[in-house]
Amino acid sequence: MNTKVLLAILDGWGLGTNPDVSAIAAANTPFVDSLFKKYPHSKLQASGEAVGLPDGQMGNSEVGHMNIGAGRVVYQDLVRINRSIRDRSLKQNPVLNEALNYAHDNKKDVHLIGLLSDGGVHSHINHLKELCTIAHDKDVHQVFIHAFMDGRDTDPKGGAGYINELEHHMQRTNCKIASVIGRYYAMDRDNRWERVKLAYDVMVNGTGTPSQNIIQSVLDSYKEGVTDEFIKPIVKVKDDGQPIAKIKEGDVVICFNFRTDRGREITQALTQRDFPEQNMQKLNLHYITLTNYDDTFEGVKCLFDKDNLEKTLGEVVAAAGKKQIRIAETEKYPHVT
Repeated sequence: MNTKVLLAILDGWGLGTNPDVSAIAAANTPFVDSLFKKYPHSKLQASGEAVGLPDGQMGNSEVGHMNIGAGRVVYQDLVRINRSIRDRSLKQNPVLNEALNYAHDNKKDVHLIGLLSDGGVHSHINHLKELCTIAHDKDVHQVFIHAFMDGRDTDPKGGAGYINELEHHMQRTNCKIASVIGRYYAMDRDNRWERVKLAYDVMVNGTGTPSQNIIQSVLDSYKEGVTDEFIKPIVKVKDDGQPIAKIKEGDVVICFNFRTDRGREITQALTQRDFPEQNMQKLNLHYITLTNYDDTFEGVKCLFDKDNLEKTLGEVVAAAGKKQIRIAETEKYPHVT
C-alpha cells in the first residue's frame, strides 16, 4: 500500500459554537464544513489537564504540537515550575544558587528579563515574584526587572495592573523595575532584528522614554492608543535622569520565560553573536534561562531542562520505513509536529 497522508495543523482553529466569542464560528468556512460532513471525525481537548497544563489553563501552539506529536499527555513546563515553587525545590536549584551566589560574592547586578503576565503561555508573574523572593533571601541587593509587556495572551491594557501587583510584591524584596517594553519588540521570533534592537538598547544602553513612575508612563501610553504589546521602551531613571540600571559585562541575567520560541532572539543578541548592522554586541554575561531555549547556545545555562520524549510521531513513522517531510514558516518552525 503506497498511500500518501497529509497531517495539516491549523494553529488556533477551535470548535466553538458561539459566534459572539468564536471568530471561526462566525466565519464562512465551506471547505472545512464539507470535510466534517463527508468524513468521520472526532474532537480533542486542547487545554488544561488534557494537555498537561493546570486545570483551566488555556492551551497554545507549542503545547498542542507537543501532545499531538507525542501521542500522549506531556506535562508542561508551567506545571513543573509551579510544582517547584510549591515544594520549595526552586530555591534549591543548583544553577540558580550558583548564579545568585556569584552575584552576591562579586557584587554584580542581577537582571530578571521576560514577559510580565499571568497568561501562562510564555511566562507567569508568580515565577517572577518567586525569583525576586529567592534573590532577596540570598541577600542579593541589586536586582532589576526588565519587563516585557503582554497584551496578546492577556488584556491589551492589563499591564498596568501587573506592574502594580509586582510593585506590591517588590516592597518585601530588593527588586526594582528598570525598564518596560512591549513584547512585539522584545519577543520577536521572525528575525526582525530592528525590533529586537529596541529591547536590547533599553536594557543595555538605557535608551527609551525616561520615567520615574512606570505605571503612569504605561497609562500615558494607553492614552496615546498604544497598548501593552506595542509599548515603546520606557526607562526608570534616578533624580539625575540616569537609568537606575543597565545590563553590563559580568552581570547575571535570568530570562524567566519558560516557553522557548520567543526568548531565543533576545538571548542571541545578548549572548551569542554580534549584529553590527543593528549595532548590537554580545556581552559576557552569567546568563540563565528558565528552560533550554536552544542546544546550540554557548555559555547559557537553564533551570529546567526538557524531558526527552521518545517514540514520537516522526520516530514511529521513520521506524516503519516511511518517508516524511515537515514544512513550516519561521514563526512556527520550532513546533513542527
